Amino acid sequence: MLAIFNWFGYALENEALYRMIKQTGFEGTSLGWCDRNYTDYRHHPELARKAGLFVEYIHVPFSAANDLWLDNFAGEALTDTYLQYVQDCADFELPAMVMHLSSGDEPPSFNMLGLDRIKRIVKKAEQKNVNRALENLRKTEYLAYALGNIDSARLGFCYDSGHHHCRSPHDDLLPKYGSRLMVLHLHDNDGSDDQHLLPFDGTIDWDTTMKTIAATGYNGAISLEAGNLGYEDLTAEEFLLVAYDRAKRLEKICCA
Repeated sequence: MLAIFNWFGYALENEALYRMIKQTGFEGTSLGWCDRNYTDYRHHPELARKAGLFVEYIHVPFSAANDLWLDNFAGEALTDTYLQYVQDCADFELPAMVMHLSSGDEPPSFNMLGLDRIKRIVKKAEQKNVNRALENLRKTEYLAYALGNIDSARLGFCYDSGHHHCRSPHDDLLPKYGSRLMVLHLHDNDGSDDQHLLPFDGTIDWDTTMKTIAATGYNGAISLEAGNLGYEDLTAEEFLLVAYDRAKRLEKICCA
């Protein structure tokens, strides 16, 4: 299945957005779990499905991710919010949620308090049959800490190719965590910053990347998380057509 994140830089009316994604050729989408454009985010699963799209996962807000590790009210409030996101997935029949474990270059140190909070969220995810995928960011040691200390079929890895290329290019993330790979965020950059370019417009070695993904046994969606920065001369439909072509090229490598 080929999929694309529902926010790729164009302010479109939401029903038209999902129709366009489907008409371009994509079979699936994923949702930013926050208000955007003209409707409450809780309506988006229905709108996407009405257009004939499979909803792969929700990406929950991450600006307060560092609070997870802090012994204060904000940390407890964030944990309660994450527990509610798991419930949202169950209520809206959404199979997975993607979340961040840290933010910025100097997050708080990971610790047992944060780990215990993650375990609480995972326990609810197990009860509700919801997958919880942790994304690789600037500080991959947080990913290692959580996955290394929690053995659950409902806790896994969201591989972000752009973050890997520009933030931690020397970490062998897929060989380390490929057995727990749940979700892909595929986009490109030139190695200097997280640019969210379409695949093949940066310097990622896609042949190696996709073959490494295939070697993990991953059989989920080839899912793009690109934006239109640098493609402003393209209409939304033109951007999606190019994005679909790039996704097909990635699929061909992965299936070779």
